Amino acid sequence: MSDFEGLKALVTGGASGIGRATAELLAARGAQVAVLDLDPTSVDKPLLAYRADVTDDASVRAAVAAAAADLGGLDVLVNNAGIGAQGTVADNDDAEWHRVYDVNVVGMVRVTRAALPHLRQSAHPAIVNTSSIAATAGLPQRALYSATKGAVQALTLAMAADHVREGIRVNCVNPGTVDTPWVGRLLASAADPAAERAALEARQPTGRLVSADEVAGAVAYLASPLSGATTGTSLAVDGGMQGLRLRPVGQ
Repeated sequence: MSDFEGLKALVTGGASGIGRATAELLAARGAQVAVLDLDPTSVDKPLLAYRADVTDDASVRAAVAAAAADLGGLDVLVNNAGIGAQGTVADNDDAEWHRVYDVNVVGMVRVTRAALPHLRQSAHPAIVNTSSIAATAGLPQRALYSATKGAVQALTLAMAADHVREGIRVNCVNPGTVDTPWVGRLLASAADPAAERAALEARQPTGRLVSADEVAGAVAYLASPLSGATTGTSLAVDGGMQGLRLRPVGQ
């Protein structure tokens, strides 16, 4: 496919996991792609790499400006940078709540704010935010993370309403448990990594974790000019976890 031919894309958190898979897919489909990350040293050509901290407004503005200048504009923004958190509402102090919100929610605000002047110059502007199944399903030990991702889904709708008359489409993807380096670290810290992986796999109706490439495919669908009538939408990429209720095996 070449639906992104001639378009310029910016992906945050693009050095690994979902962000890296998305950046590589957009490039394969014709886009020129810039990656923003805390540590972009692993990013290779044809991707362009920029160091940025989404909790630092000056860092974000400088990186977005540099990327837009080098690309010659900006058509697609993928707000993917984010961090995880575990525990109930009682397990994290105020500082941790503020830290995770600062990355997962306000970080998207900072990047979008810096990118909007460039997106307004595009003929095919699109923003895709990475939310989570945690925004729509109550998951145990994920209170803080779920709260931030619920905020991302609500923010997506508000942004879509704000910018639809400018021609800027805003959507989000809601991945299930994705086999990424972050999940790998989470599993490694468990008392029984194999049992924890089996539990995560069993939680999804497909019986397996979602791949980063599958999420990237959904992001590309939402960002593509071919989806010009799609805005204010959340697309679940979760192996059926959000909507399916299966009977136990053998029944």
